[in-house]
Amino acid sequence: MKLKIPRRRRGPIVNCIRPDVHREGPDSISMYFLYILQSVKNNRYYIGSTNNLDRRLSEHNGGKTKSLENLRPLKIVFSKEFEKEIDARRIERRLKKFKNRNIIENIVKEQRIKMGP
Repeated sequence: MKLKIPRRRRGPIVNCIRPDVHREGPDSISMYFLYILQSVKNNRYYIGSTNNLDRRLSEHNGGKTKSLENLRPLKIVFSKEFEKEIDARRIERRLKKFKNRNIIENIVKEQRIKMGP
């Protein structure tokens, strides 16, 4: 099933799919993060984005993400800060489409993302 991302409208932006990503308005100075988590239990990776990295890690390790319940505990192995939510989400989607462990391991090892346009 493909989820539809709601179109942006004027006023406060609230993402219906990811309630943790919220911005109060156009004058708000919020930073957004792309992150890669690794399971301490089985070394699997999880890619996500948020506007509050500490809170999101606590939520993941606290069992609020059903798909990660069996992978806990998780640790942050990579994060990158973005000024705009759309940039963090765009890179998150691109990385998730790769589904290639070698690419993710290379990003974690080098602590940078090398992508073409």
